[in-house]
Amino acid sequence: MKEWYDGYRFGNADIYCPWDVINYVDDLVSEAKSQPKAYWINSSGNDLVKRFIDMADKTTKDEIEQLIVGEAVEKRIRLDLTYDEIDNSIDNLWSVLFTTGYLTKNGDVENGMYRLIIPNKEVREVFLLQIRDWFDQVVANDHASTEKINRGFLEGKTDDIQQELTMFLGETISVLDTKARNEEKEIFYHGILIGILKNYSGWAVKSNRESGDGYADILLKPKNPDVGIVIELKYAHSMNELDKACERAMEQIKNHRYDAELREDGRNDLLAYGIAFCKKRCKVVVEKL
Repeated sequence: MKEWYDGYRFGNADIYCPWDVINYVDDLVSEAKSQPKAYWINSSGNDLVKRFIDMADKTTKDEIEQLIVGEAVEKRIRLDLTYDEIDNSIDNLWSVLFTTGYLTKNGDVENGMYRLIIPNKEVREVFLLQIRDWFDQVVANDHASTEKINRGFLEGKTDDIQQELTMFLGETISVLDTKARNEEKEIFYHGILIGILKNYSGWAVKSNRESGDGYADILLKPKNPDVGIVIELKYAHSMNELDKACERAMEQIKNHRYDAELREDGRNDLLAYGIAFCKKRCKVVVEKL
């Protein structure tokens, strides 16, 4: 309850969002094992967060990353804004996000500066949802880069894939906590790559499919019935570990026979890709299977 619905402060009082608490208690009456849901957020359009992310420049994107991982951002807040002024600047949107409850203050106001944080898990979910939608739109609008990545996978052009994928990583807003497990970090990068690959209609994309002795991260089945692609992703703790992480990915593909499903489909012209990520950088290697 606290993690999901607490986090607001009126005067000297800590406040839970009453709409959420009432709805959650109502669910608990019906089902004792009910889990918290995003009640208040699901009752609104969340247009403010969308507008905020759409307007964000590089500095603001970095600040959003700070908020997502639970850190505070210092901003001067205007409490006298009119609705017509909201879109005049990104600073105005910071103020409106605070006054509407998407952000809350952490500690006392000093010299007119507010230390802003995301109040709870419910609101964090809103930011994550809008970030995903925003990134999907970025991918959909950048036809040249997505085409170059997809063509690169078909033709084994690792430099092209690496260059364009790094560009997308630089554009996106990271949602990774430094304390997150490696598996969680790999899921984040997996989602980015899937978003790019599914934007291309030239193949079927299979994600985390059971193949051989385990699950391949991604299998691609191009229109050419003889061709198949296996992709395995790894997270590296530092830039110096990218090469070794790629090696681990390639070993896993071979040891667990991730190409089995593709071969069962009669696809024998196969490429295997090991991709390692570290923050907003990546390394791509390819081998013929």
